[in-house]
Amino acid sequence: MINNVEDIKENLKNSLENVRENNPLTHCITNSVTINDCANAVLAIGGSPIMAEDEEEMEEVVEIADVLVINIGKLSKEQIKAMNVSAAHATKTNTPIVLDPVGAGISQLRNNTIKYLVENNNITAIRGNISEIKAIANIIGLLNTESAAKGVDVSEDDIISRDNLEINGNLVKELAKKLDTVVIASGPLDIISNGETTIVLDNGDEMMPLITGSGCMLTSIVGSCVAVNDPFEGSILASIAMSLAGEKAREQVDENNLGTGSFRTFLIDYLYKTNVESLINESKIEIL
Repeated sequence: MINNVEDIKENLKNSLENVRENNPLTHCITNSVTINDCANAVLAIGGSPIMAEDEEEMEEVVEIADVLVINIGKLSKEQIKAMNVSAAHATKTNTPIVLDPVGAGISQLRNNTIKYLVENNNITAIRGNISEIKAIANIIGLLNTESAAKGVDVSEDDIISRDNLEINGNLVKELAKKLDTVVIASGPLDIISNGETTIVLDNGDEMMPLITGSGCMLTSIVGSCVAVNDPFEGSILASIAMSLAGEKAREQVDENNLGTGSFRTFLIDYLYKTNVESLINESKIEIL
């Protein structure tokens, strides 16, 4: 059991090496809005993306994949069938499954899709904003207070801050424990829990939510990182790598008087340049 910051940072070196050396095949069923960025993010961190989503080949793809990433950002009936077939086969083959519940709580279609996936499969990690995490807690009956997401974005009332960190941290921990998974709630502060240990990351930049796909990219690299690591350690690695890339991308944007389009490019650049020294020396990790 990890219970101190020193252990977490010590594990980052091996976790990153595992990704870079093993080049895990990361099967992403994601949405057409962000599919290219997700594939490039996986490549940048050291994984190998495959973006298959036809129901007929799902079992064959899962057979060769090291991890399955499911992102419900732009659902269709055909995609839902592919998600269910692939998740069932991944559960059967003990292939890790990472779920991004984009827009959870905004429609019955999304809620039903999430409910079926979490109740019928072994989900390794769930990555979403805190509104989406609260919505899942509602869907499975863990929470009775509803959270109204703003489309696929976090509700302004939900944004993680120092003032609500304890209550949000407890919710993330209880959801992780209930579903026997790792839960990652991303925001100005990231909360990550495996149901036993809960940590807070205080890295990242306010420009990250100003581009489409930063969350989807994070979920995809969580997939690559948990494919070859302990799920909790892999989730921490991915979250820190993404947050630090965001900080460094913002520095370049400010230095050169650029905008969000350049930020998006620099973000992928700095994912590619992720190194152990930066992960250890620049990450701001707390045990909650």
